Amino acid sequence: MRIIVDENIPLMTADELRSLGHDVMDIRGTDLKGIDDEALWKIVLKGKRLLISTDKGFLRNRHEKHYGILIIRLKQPNRLKIHQKVMRGIGLFNEKDWPRMTVVMQDIFHSTWKRKERG
Repeated sequence: MRIIVDENIPLMTADELRSLGHDVMDIRGTDLKGIDDEALWKIVLKGKRLLISTDKGFLRNRHEKHYGILIIRLKQPNRLKIHQKVMRGIGLFNEKDWPRMTVVMQDIFHSTWKRKERG
């Protein structure tokens, strides 16, 4: 699966996703580090990638055509908890299910939206 991880996602998560065979783009350590959400969203769409972030601001994009959004929202996040939630979230759905899907993983439950396909 083609994935982009926001800079708030642990490096260990990007590494594990790669070890599972995913094509992972990590903006850390690149000229893209620190770009605003709108610029990142354009890169996500152009690259046809699933976005993984802890930034709830990307929820505003859930009604647009996209290739998947996974948001991690924890009350007391740390790298290990974020990593575990990402890996659990990725495992909930098949690659073919992610386009148009938005998933928010929280401490105890998760929410899922699927954008309706129009005409």
